[in-house]
Amino acid sequence: MEGSGPSFGERLLAAMRERGQLCVGIDPHPHLLSAWGLPDDPSGLEKFNRIVIDALAERVAIFKPQSAFFERFGSRGGQILESTIRQLREVGSMVLLDAKRGDIGSTMTAYAEAYLHPSSPMNVDAITVSPYLGVGSLAPIFESAHSYRRGVFVLALTSNKEGPTVQHARTPDGRTVAQTVIDEISQLNAGTEGLGCIGVVVGATIGDTGHDLSRLNGPILVPGLGAQGARAQDILSILPGDRSGVVPSYSREVLSAGPEVTALRNQTSKILNEVRAVLGSHE
Repeated sequence: MEGSGPSFGERLLAAMRERGQLCVGIDPHPHLLSAWGLPDDPSGLEKFNRIVIDALAERVAIFKPQSAFFERFGSRGGQILESTIRQLREVGSMVLLDAKRGDIGSTMTAYAEAYLHPSSPMNVDAITVSPYLGVGSLAPIFESAHSYRRGVFVLALTSNKEGPTVQHARTPDGRTVAQTVIDEISQLNAGTEGLGCIGVVVGATIGDTGHDLSRLNGPILVPGLGAQGARAQDILSILPGDRSGVVPSYSREVLSAGPEVTALRNQTSKILNEVRAVLGSHE
């Protein structure tokens, strides 16, 4: 079953032009549920998601549910995640599932079918994946993304303190492991008209590491903003050049304003204004 219509890159750019360059992570940590006065159980999870959807679903370009915080509630958590994905997409929001899957062969094919096939109950616009079994191991999910007009974000330079041990290690040709990932993704997007469907994840707290993303021709997800320590201004030193495909991602910085709907909307507007001031408006 081949997809039709605009590509993921085209839809992402259109959504960010309409609603602003912002991704809101849906990360229902136990302490966040508690701070919202909700029980740490499926009923609390369901109410948390309903509030976020009611407050922000029609105001934000793309949402990033963190799969693990749903999976911890078993099958009921999976049902709530499916419902959340469906409700967000029904009001025109894009959904990026933060699952960081990575495997080989038929297992990677199964992940691709689970998250990108249009008939799957958990199908999303894009998914995060890990390349550290080799970028080539991700071929099934890249193929599905192209077939179904969906997107993939590949971990490249992450904000966690353990990341540089692997990502900044040097290969025999002198490039870092992260640069080899970026270069392989760049080749996958080569020749694509407009923004490619395969992107990378670059943490906002890494600073200027000298990595070259100029040939990527794909979207760049930038987590680590807000409560994790980085500010919108930090994007400038990490990603010089054209930033129209940059997707700044905030989670706790937005969600900590809840559970009041007005407070969530006001906080989101504040962050959007900060991002626009740094990246410029595409309206």
